[in-house]
Amino acid sequence: MASAPLFRTEFWRNGPQPGSIYNFPGGKTEPDINPMKRTMNPTVTGTSVLGLKFRDGVVISADKLGSYGSLARYRDLTRVMKINDTTILGSSGDYADFQFLTNLIQERVIEEECLNDGFGYTPLRLFSWLTRVLYNRRSNFNPLWNTYIVGGLQDGEPFLGYVDKIGTAYQAPTVASGYGAYIAQPLLREAFETNPNMSLEEAAKTIDRYV
Repeated sequence: MASAPLFRTEFWRNGPQPGSIYNFPGGKTEPDINPMKRTMNPTVTGTSVLGLKFRDGVVISADKLGSYGSLARYRDLTRVMKINDTTILGSSGDYADFQFLTNLIQERVIEEECLNDGFGYTPLRLFSWLTRVLYNRRSNFNPLWNTYIVGGLQDGEPFLGYVDKIGTAYQAPTVASGYGAYIAQPLLREAFETNPNMSLEEAAKTIDRYV
């Protein structure tokens, strides 16, 4: 005598095999946590920024070229930003990261102006803030791929500082980033040591020679 089926097959019409599960369209069977992705290859980049102290202030200069890989793609990118009347910022490296940080700085500058409490960004304050931001991003394995040159007047005295993408920072009478750190920096140091009290015209001529 044949045994009766354990279940009625009509109830399984157009369904999965017994013991299997339904495949719902659009459903996810893999874990919902995906790996975080970071930009590890800058796309549009700028090269050297040079900075030099002179008797009454600082000179910072950079070209306006934006390179797409090895292609000289963009010819009019501004890489030196005026923060306020006493502070200026230059950047080499990934241009998108520079835009992100300049937008953030501009928001903070506007907030300070709205408070109208007499405080604002001085070169030293911006320099210190950048070291913390860049070191924090580096520690989170999501660095901003830039090197920054901060210059201006701090309490009436020339200020010039360097901060790279991992938060390494120092102050010096001459600074350079990118390829200029290898080529122009020794020449700038020699020019400053030869004439540490140079005028604005002399400093501008020196910077223009090496940019």
